[in-house]
Amino acid sequence: MFSFHATKFCNAFEGGAIVTNDEDLARTLRLMHNFGFAGYDTVVGLGINGKMNEASAAMGLTSLESLDEFIAVNRRNYEQYRRELAGVRGLRVLPFSDSERQNYQYVAVDVDAVECGISRDDVAAVCWAENVLVRRYFFPGCHRMEPYRSSRPVREQVLPVTERAAEQMLTLPTGTAVGPSEVAAVCELLRFVVHRGPEISAALRKQAFDFQTFTNADAAPALARERVLV
Repeated sequence: MFSFHATKFCNAFEGGAIVTNDEDLARTLRLMHNFGFAGYDTVVGLGINGKMNEASAAMGLTSLESLDEFIAVNRRNYEQYRRELAGVRGLRVLPFSDSERQNYQYVAVDVDAVECGISRDDVAAVCWAENVLVRRYFFPGCHRMEPYRSSRPVREQVLPVTERAAEQMLTLPTGTAVGPSEVAAVCELLRFVVHRGPEISAALRKQAFDFQTFTNADAAPALARERVLV
């Protein structure tokens, strides 16, 4: 199953696709996506209105034509993030396997609160305050959301890897709207936040966080003095 939502690597504004090599399943799905119609006015089963509209189809085809460009830009951003964040304590950019083809859609960073001196959520809060719209991926875990949270309660010990990922993963801005200068600014901000992590965390706990408090004309990154939209 593929999603073609606007945030996806290949998008059609909305919609998606199902791929199968099972002819019977394919026949059933084709009926289901058109109200169960097997002819002009013959309905043979349950279905939905799952047909893609022409505008979305056109967008999807255009997106396919630009795949190589999207991959090149995403890879450039990913490699710059890896270079500029290398050696920052507690931050680890998740690598892609060289043995597989990639679209480099997500730049995912593991934030180790102990090493950084600041939690993933506090890092995200500072980024958002500076208009750097990072995301807490993958948060919360499905088992923490309704209806599963109430119908099938799960203790933390049952899914320790999921819990850790939900608490520590952060995705950084990328895509064709993000260039080298924006990546550099984001990395500068992250280096600064980790460098002053304990102080920033303490200020956030007091709900008196002011980014200017931790800056000076010589050492502070430009992003601390100018609000930059990424």
